[in-house]
Amino acid sequence: MKQVHLYSDGSSLGNPGYGGYCAILKYKGHEKIAKGAQELATNNQMELKAVIEGLKLLKEPCVVEITSDSSYVVKGINEWLDGWIKKEFKKVKNPKLWQEYLEVAKGHQIKAYWVKGHAGHEENEKCDKIARGEAEMIQKMSGERV
Repeated sequence: MKQVHLYSDGSSLGNPGYGGYCAILKYKGHEKIAKGAQELATNNQMELKAVIEGLKLLKEPCVVEITSDSSYVVKGINEWLDGWIKKEFKKVKNPKLWQEYLEVAKGHQIKAYWVKGHAGHEENEKCDKIARGEAEMIQKMSGERV
């Protein structure tokens, strides 16, 4: 299986508010970027959406190392998800997104790693800038002041 790195970040102006996300997928010197925005979203929703959209770029099963500054995403993937599945996502925030994550994660071997945000991690900083830019762009398109 190919080993790829997925770096992700999400942004929400207002939390909830205008949201943006970015995922950077790296494999053997190649890079793909998934990015987008949503008018009303929380930061956690955008953090998870970044991972989902990044995984959608994969065309075959891979070993995926996810790097995120979201402890919600990292702990969700590494620690909480099995328990949430057992209780059928009752009293879990963002169940539809987590179920979408499970769907796109099928066939992959995934491990998530946490990095401190805004601490100079090159890919995390790039994702943060793009995600925030996506959120600001949708905010501008709606006519609100940035």
